[in-house]
Amino acid sequence: MQSVVLANMAQPETSAVTAPQPTSERPKFVRRIGPGALGLVAIFVLSSACDGLMHAVGVFPAMGKPMSAGLFALALSYRSLISVFGCALAARLSVTRPMRTALLLGGVGVLLSLVGLAVSLSKPELGPIWYPAALVAVALPCAWLGGKLGGQR
Repeated sequence: MQSVVLANMAQPETSAVTAPQPTSERPKFVRRIGPGALGLVAIFVLSSACDGLMHAVGVFPAMGKPMSAGLFALALSYRSLISVFGCALAARLSVTRPMRTALLLGGVGVLLSLVGLAVSLSKPELGPIWYPAALVAVALPCAWLGGKLGGQR
């Protein structure tokens, strides 16, 4: 019995109140929304940068001037690739369900493209209707491809 008492005395005493342990885990909201938000920002920034570069080097005419159908097709091509990249980035950063994250981002792309289509219908001087319609059509396939590429671990 005396050995048990000595063993208990040898261990340091702990208080009933313990300091909170720092956690490296981000809040659940950030873990779920963060990858998609980052993918969306990447798509916006890269698309805007490519648009600006195309205008700056003279591939696209000055802002406000009409563009040919071929130039709209070029814009659709690089915007589709950028969308695949943004969705792949979102899927890669997703802690769980990378394909779901990519497809949700694709759904946001569909909604934003539908807004663009509605604006284009009311202002035909902005360009051909097929361009925003094509953006709507390619949003989910690009998201799916991005989810496949980014979800591979």
